[in-house]
Amino acid sequence: MNRTKKLISDAFWQLLEERPYNKITVQNIVTCCEMNRNTFYYHFQDIPALAEYSIKEWTEQVIRKNCEFGSPMNCITPLAQEFTKRKAAFIHIYRSSCGEEFIRYLNEITFHVVGLYVEGATENIPIPPEDKAVLTRFYKCAFAGIVIDWLDAGASYDLLDFCGKICDAFEGAEKTAFLKHIPESILP
Repeated sequence: MNRTKKLISDAFWQLLEERPYNKITVQNIVTCCEMNRNTFYYHFQDIPALAEYSIKEWTEQVIRKNCEFGSPMNCITPLAQEFTKRKAAFIHIYRSSCGEEFIRYLNEITFHVVGLYVEGATENIPIPPEDKAVLTRFYKCAFAGIVIDWLDAGASYDLLDFCGKICDAFEGAEKTAFLKHIPESILP
């Protein structure tokens, strides 16, 4: 990643923690970075382009850092922690004109992470690929929905604790779901 772009993106995240998206200006960003406006415009066309870049980079970083999971909670915990770290920023993005873009990346992150979990959890279970895809999409939708609900509630509850309670409530359900998708001809 280009060092100047990272500096600009970091300033954007910092400002998002402090104020709504529509209250952030290029001047705010360049002041925070101690650079001139031309430097900003050399790297980004405008603030929406910076927002898209920042969300995409954050998404890729979360995916790179979290690639092995042994349980549903191990899958969800790193994501919940990342959302909680920047909850004010995510509320501001979600409630802004970039909200749809954010939801697209949220779906990308959760699909990737849940897909890795399902692949690992079903490694020794002969489930048809189309059934794995159904399970992956279901769990992706569940977690993305939880994050959207949390944001709709103004991040007013502990996301990590809530996810833990959901995982406890459905403990073992994923194994049952995985086993239901094994063709009867393979079952003992």
